[in-house]
Amino acid sequence: MIEIFDGAMGTMLQAGGLKPGACPELMNLEHPDVVKKIHEAYIDAGSTIITTNTFGASRLKLEHYGLSNRVAELNRAAVEIAKSASKNRVKVAGDIGPTGKFIAPLGDLDFDTAYQNFFEQAKALSDAGADFLIIETCIDLQEMRAAVLASKDACNLPIICQMSYSEDGRTVTGTPPEVAAVTLESLGASIVGVNCSLGPEQLISVVEKLAKSCRIPVSVQPNAGMPFLDSSGATRYPMDAETFGSFARKLVAAGAAYLGGCCGTTPDHIRAVKKNLEGVSEAPRKFNRKLTLTSRTKSVTIDSELPTRLIGERINPTGRKKLAQEIREGSFLSVKKEAVNQVKAGADILDVNMGVGGIDQAAAMKRAIVEISQLTDAPLAIDTSDPAALEEGLKHYPGRALINSVSAEKDRIEKFLPLAKRYGAAILCLPLTDEGVPKTARERVDVAKSIINEAKKSGLDDGDFLLDSLVMTVSADARACNEVLETLATYKSELNLPTTMGLSNISFGLPNRPLINSTFFAMALAFGLNAPIMNPYDESMQNVLRASSALLGEDPNGISFSKNFSGVVSKAATAKVSDLPPLDAIKQAVIDGEKDEVANLIDRAVSENFDANEITEKSLTAAMNEIGIDFGAGKIFLPQVLLSAETMRIAFDSLKQKFPAQETRSLGTVVMATVKGDVHDLGKNITGALLANSGFKLIDLGKDVDSKTIVDAAIQYDADIVGLCALMTTTMVQIDKVIEELHNSGSRAKVMVGGAALTQEYADKAGADAYAKDGVAAVEIAKRFVSNPNLKSDL
Repeated sequence: MIEIFDGAMGTMLQAGGLKPGACPELMNLEHPDVVKKIHEAYIDAGSTIITTNTFGASRLKLEHYGLSNRVAELNRAAVEIAKSASKNRVKVAGDIGPTGKFIAPLGDLDFDTAYQNFFEQAKALSDAGADFLIIETCIDLQEMRAAVLASKDACNLPIICQMSYSEDGRTVTGTPPEVAAVTLESLGASIVGVNCSLGPEQLISVVEKLAKSCRIPVSVQPNAGMPFLDSSGATRYPMDAETFGSFARKLVAAGAAYLGGCCGTTPDHIRAVKKNLEGVSEAPRKFNRKLTLTSRTKSVTIDSELPTRLIGERINPTGRKKLAQEIREGSFLSVKKEAVNQVKAGADILDVNMGVGGIDQAAAMKRAIVEISQLTDAPLAIDTSDPAALEEGLKHYPGRALINSVSAEKDRIEKFLPLAKRYGAAILCLPLTDEGVPKTARERVDVAKSIINEAKKSGLDDGDFLLDSLVMTVSADARACNEVLETLATYKSELNLPTTMGLSNISFGLPNRPLINSTFFAMALAFGLNAPIMNPYDESMQNVLRASSALLGEDPNGISFSKNFSGVVSKAATAKVSDLPPLDAIKQAVIDGEKDEVANLIDRAVSENFDANEITEKSLTAAMNEIGIDFGAGKIFLPQVLLSAETMRIAFDSLKQKFPAQETRSLGTVVMATVKGDVHDLGKNITGALLANSGFKLIDLGKDVDSKTIVDAAIQYDADIVGLCALMTTTMVQIDKVIEELHNSGSRAKVMVGGAALTQEYADKAGADAYAKDGVAAVEIAKRFVSNPNLKSDL
């Protein structure tokens, strides 16, 4: 059955008397009649689900208006109004919007604080009688994870999760629809979808990708195109109701079962959607759920019909005294290097183990997961026997992790399976029991089946399991290899689930272990091994993997084997940054985000008589230029850009210490603000951080800033550049006002504008010197302006 949401609330409230800069949610108490009429208009237009006026009714959002102590009151009133309007004719979805902040390490918001913020609002909406919860307009997967976890704990209502995607098909932080679908379905979302940012035509492909990546229903609420200001200064959306409604059938054909509208849509738009969907049923969907792990920006599926996936084993202190000592001392430099280098060497998934005695393993696991997930896009396996460490890792991982491992031991079943279900993780099933190691293949398969049965009782399902064959040493058991191979074969014939194992134990105590390991590896691949846990730097093992892939048909005609015949691990994969020439080393450290090492590299360069200007231009500036190119090409995403920017800041700080006479020198002064009436500052904060870390002096005036304050700051600080941000279409006119007053004041500052509501065309009409589509572009524009003040930029 197809359900129809309502459309925009904000623009309807403005038409009903909401003043610019006022709190929309306060209308629930001060003008409930206006809110009720909006609901009634959408119901009359054909909505079967209406959304409460609570998008910003969480504690963190209400703080701006001094209303943070009225969360329950505002949410309760909103549900009561919607219920009154519905008269039991339609369902009511309690609306939850984003915090406007990034969760660490992308921002300064703590995960637990975000969780509490969402829990409070979700409980208030549920207690008031909402039928659904709808978490919408999220651009960060980790924030959505916090909101879903909180909502599940607060109530038992169905949860609708809608992310917002840019024109490149990813969220601002780099998450594609496929990753969002897998991660959120596993986490417990009832419906997954997309809203805002784009029009219906652009969202068809997003809906298709969501529908092909999950079993749950898909929702879509597009904008009525991108906003513009007409000649009278009024905000308009280009897509009329008839055109908007004409896309409804295409969106259903793509896989959507819940349709509505977002910014710029009205009851007429919803009426057109309903009309176009008369007699239309949901499109049939076929989805075979396979084991898929995700990071924030990438998914990796393990399956017999796909190429072998390599799980890198090197982030494990067992038997590695130096690595264990570094972790014990709080240094994660080697951990991060192993993460980066293993991915360069071909690892698809990284196993992370913090098993060092005498430390807080939960804290160590949290730190490792947070730092590794910002450095690399490979999904992670959390390898621990400590439930507290497991939960910290799962909570702070912005994706769907693999738990390594769950055995049939009572303690593991009771403590690990609930965590797997809560956090949507997959599990590595290790056939161990409280009695020990099953000796035969038959016993191992039966134990694996018992683990799966217990897991399914906990709510896990097919697509959540990776089966370990349990490798023992052949020097102690002559049948060790045979039992592993038979276990692999039986797993495939009886369970048809993907398989894994650690390989090197087979050769323990024997001479020429590499020969034994590589031969065993080839045999295991022939018997159905899908995801070996191994050292990706091992040339002989990589050779076996490529040759076996060619022979088993995973590499048709041996094309990949031929391309890689000259070598297995590139020099770049194992080379240390410190081995590069000084300026190249600094540049690469910034690109890789090696913030723990860059200061030492600065010291080295200075000791070899490189001056500050050379280091700045040939290393730091060159690095950020390359990062900008990769970001624009979609090769890297915001988390990596922010990490590189932080590394660059550390490098600048180190340079200032080495060259104190140049300590106050900067590339230029930038005054930034979100204009009056606009309380959104996430994009401004990202841009500000990138500018500051790139060597500019930043004067951040905050959000909802009046024109006089901005102009006064530009004069006071003799600003080279004024950066203005507006997200809301109703506040775009403030940009015109600020630019006019800046020109009249005699300020020499160039004006750069940006924000979701703005376009190059609008910037030109407003008299801005530049429009920046994102923070990376803003840095490049700013550099051009300070090097050539007469320049106008069209980036």
